[in-house]
Amino acid sequence: MTEQPSSASQQIARAAGTVMLAFVLGNLTGLARQILVARAFGTQAEMEAFNAANRVAETLFNLVAGGALASAFIPTFTTLLTHGERKGAWRLASSIFNLILLVMAAAIGLAALFAPQITRYVLAPGFASEPAKEALTISLLRLMLPSAALFGVSGLVMGVLNAHQVFFIPALTPSMYQIGLIFGVLVLSPRMGIYGLAWGVLIGAGLHLGLQIPALSKLKGRYSPALGLEDPSVREVARLLGPRLLGVAVVQLNFWVNIGLASLQPEGSVTAIVTAFALMLMPQAAIAQSVAIAAMPTFAAQHALGRLDEMRRSLADSLRGVLLLAIPASLGLMLLRRPVVVLLYQRCAFDTHSTELVAWALLWYAAGLVGHCLVEVLARAFYALHDTKTPVMVGAAAMGLNVAFSVLFSALFARIGWLPHGGLALANSLATALEAGGLVFYMRRRLDGMRGGFILKGSLQAAIGALALSIGLWLWLARVGNSPAWLSALGGVAIGAAIYAAAMWAMGVKETRALAKLFRKYIFRA
Repeated sequence: MTEQPSSASQQIARAAGTVMLAFVLGNLTGLARQILVARAFGTQAEMEAFNAANRVAETLFNLVAGGALASAFIPTFTTLLTHGERKGAWRLASSIFNLILLVMAAAIGLAALFAPQITRYVLAPGFASEPAKEALTISLLRLMLPSAALFGVSGLVMGVLNAHQVFFIPALTPSMYQIGLIFGVLVLSPRMGIYGLAWGVLIGAGLHLGLQIPALSKLKGRYSPALGLEDPSVREVARLLGPRLLGVAVVQLNFWVNIGLASLQPEGSVTAIVTAFALMLMPQAAIAQSVAIAAMPTFAAQHALGRLDEMRRSLADSLRGVLLLAIPASLGLMLLRRPVVVLLYQRCAFDTHSTELVAWALLWYAAGLVGHCLVEVLARAFYALHDTKTPVMVGAAAMGLNVAFSVLFSALFARIGWLPHGGLALANSLATALEAGGLVFYMRRRLDGMRGGFILKGSLQAAIGALALSIGLWLWLARVGNSPAWLSALGGVAIGAAIYAAAMWAMGVKETRALAKLFRKYIFRA
């Protein structure tokens, strides 16, 4: 008997489709930005300094007001809304806003003051042998730090909107950030060099926040100029935030370790791992982040109402849908890595050597795409259950392994004559796969099962379809040989998608049938 999706799963699917559309737009603007930046700066010293410096602002944002805060704020805020406590919900949002500004101001000030020590001893010790590159990194670091505060407030606003089932506008904010960077590289960089790109970060952060203000104002919430330290809801956010902060700190430590190790490797390694990781995150954002963002408020509401059976079904539907897309995307990106990098980036300062560096890292990062997608959805399901400890413990263990793997694999790659930064990418993929496995194990115990047979069946169908896709792409690449990159890449994407879709249809995958029905409804309706 064919299982019918629940109304909650349908709501998640609709919202995920909306978010996915916005993320596709974000990916397109992100691609445009990456192409322009690669053309202008390649993988040379200026770009190395920028990528290292930007890591500090991103770390502050993630630690204080990014994913960590959202995972603690949205479940608490949604619970208040679900129980009709609208005034309490807005008092909570106001208190968190005030606390963000205070904490971020202090963190930015300290980071600016100790920028030289952070750069030399923690962030990029390999730059110490090149004083000009080190000095540039310090200067860029200080310039871009205020973006962390803008992103912090924007992240809170995004959480408020998502809790009200407003998804499209918040999901468009990455596009606004990319537009700021595009303005920086096109308008400012010709006169200011790499500093123009740094100013683009600040402009993009402002646009990231500004786009959401009109949607926030429509909710007619009331601001309270208080910290609310005695408010039980604020304390609940703090209770949930503590373990999550530890988990984010461990993840950020891994990024810093990778940047530090890459700074000791041949020039271009830092930019190669940053660029390749960003490429891997594009399908991850469209596939998993869209589902996770759309599902979290629903999961939180189901938990608040005690409907764990509904949550179990919604989670299983979400994971199965993610796997059906992530498995073929992973293999396709691995096979098409080189023509994709050539098509997107290889021009001007980004030469064939830069292409080889990025494509090599992308091979190993793409292998971890499925793990990254599963972690994205499962972690948010735990947060919806007001459980930040479990994903933090699993994530901390996985990221600890990641650091060890990074040192081990980069040394191993260098010993056998491979580019060592590929070992950093492989370490990330392996650790993330182990993290996903751990989260599945604990979620099954928490929900007393996860409809494993239903998910496994979808995974096997996806694997069969992905195998057919891989064979088709291998034959295609052998056939086109040294043809232009646009033909190899775009033709490969089209052929791979057609083969996979045909395989899914032939196996009777229910999601394929539902998608075809929806397509006919909107295309051929009267």
